[in-house]
Amino acid sequence: MKRRVLFVCTANSARSLMAEALLRDMAGDRFEVASAGTEPTRPHPMALRVLEEAGISAEGLHSKQLADVQEQYWDYVITLCEKAANECGTVCQPAQQIAWDFPDPAEANRHATFALTLKELKERIGLFTLVHQKETSLKPAGYNPVIIFKAMADDLRLAALLLIRDQEKLCVCELTEAFEVSQPKASRHLASLRDAGLLETERRGQWVYYYLNPRLPDWVLRVLDETAQNNAGLIGQPLARLQTMAERPLVQCS
Repeated sequence: MKRRVLFVCTANSARSLMAEALLRDMAGDRFEVASAGTEPTRPHPMALRVLEEAGISAEGLHSKQLADVQEQYWDYVITLCEKAANECGTVCQPAQQIAWDFPDPAEANRHATFALTLKELKERIGLFTLVHQKETSLKPAGYNPVIIFKAMADDLRLAALLLIRDQEKLCVCELTEAFEVSQPKASRHLASLRDAGLLETERRGQWVYYYLNPRLPDWVLRVLDETAQNNAGLIGQPLARLQTMAERPLVQCS
């Protein structure tokens, strides 16, 4: 599944919109990207102009309120000014927070300033995609038992894994209801299970669903099967809460 990146600045009119368009153009096959503002206005005409001149599509770009997207799951939240970094340091958890500080080209309102900002953003985003590509390529193909058992050593992570195994696919809201925990806490533990290779994710509409990695080796599946069969009480109460959950999202498993 693509990694999800959210760019944030104050007005969501220039820097973050250009960053959104750049990342989509440079690595749209590996990243799902959006942008938002703490005090959004509207796209700056000069930002759209320099994107067009660079041959980068600005289709669909529009200014958005941070509050409209902060409840979604994000792997990275990249702020592009100090004000945004200070205002959104605690939102979109458990996303990795990255702070880039770029001057606002709208203050100069000159074509050359917007073109320079676009160039500098492209260089920084190029480094970001390169680092991510290296991190991905360095992941081992096999399953290290130490990593697997460490991921399952936490009570909540183990129970969540067994509940997902039982239900096939669950979204974060279902797991927060089942285990009576906050969304950031549930997302943090789910991210750990995904990083260990135990879970995969799939986006359907506004929801991100978690399911067992279909490439799990037989020995991991046997561990999960034996644990589930001999420890039904681990998910007894969470399963009961899940079954009585009001307005539960519906998903058709493929």
